[in-house]
Amino acid sequence: MLSLEQGAGLVKLARKAIESRFSIIKLKVDKDIKEMFSDVMGCFVTLHKEGLLRGCIGYPEPIMPLYEGIVSAAENAAFKDPRFPPLEKKELDEINVEISVLTKPKRIDVRNPEDYPKQIVVGRDGLIVRSTFSSGLLLPQVATEYRWNALTFLRQTCVKANLKPEDWRDFDLVRVYKFQSHVYGETSPKGEVIQIM
Repeated sequence: MLSLEQGAGLVKLARKAIESRFSIIKLKVDKDIKEMFSDVMGCFVTLHKEGLLRGCIGYPEPIMPLYEGIVSAAENAAFKDPRFPPLEKKELDEINVEISVLTKPKRIDVRNPEDYPKQIVVGRDGLIVRSTFSSGLLLPQVATEYRWNALTFLRQTCVKANLKPEDWRDFDLVRVYKFQSHVYGETSPKGEVIQIM
């Protein structure tokens, strides 16, 4: 999907988008970046501070060019994640920036809900659970981080969607989707970028 160099470029773009909010100089995206990342793709930007989540926002569906999605997700993760106060300037040297580039979510079709866990590969798949009035998404790295099996991952995605953990069993109530992502992130604040997944 992306080379390490391209992933590193998107991580730097995400960081620039956040830093520019503290500057009088507006963010200007290079023409080369626009051309290289013009494909419409889903993406997320995740911020960590001292190993803990500090913000995570993104677009599960491909709705805008990738470079635009990364800029928007970075700004929203830093300043509009309702779980956290807006990022302060002094934190710029304390956060690690991580980006996830997503494949288009595909509905998991099974005849029996009990077959859902068999269709989920932990460490590869991310999940989306959608009901009529709510939806929840967990990125692939979340299941790996918490050492969940497929069943726990499914239950936790339901909880993220404000549903009961076992609601995935109800075909009338819930639809389950999976996607994959390529993940790149800083090893330390403003440090080297590596491919995480």
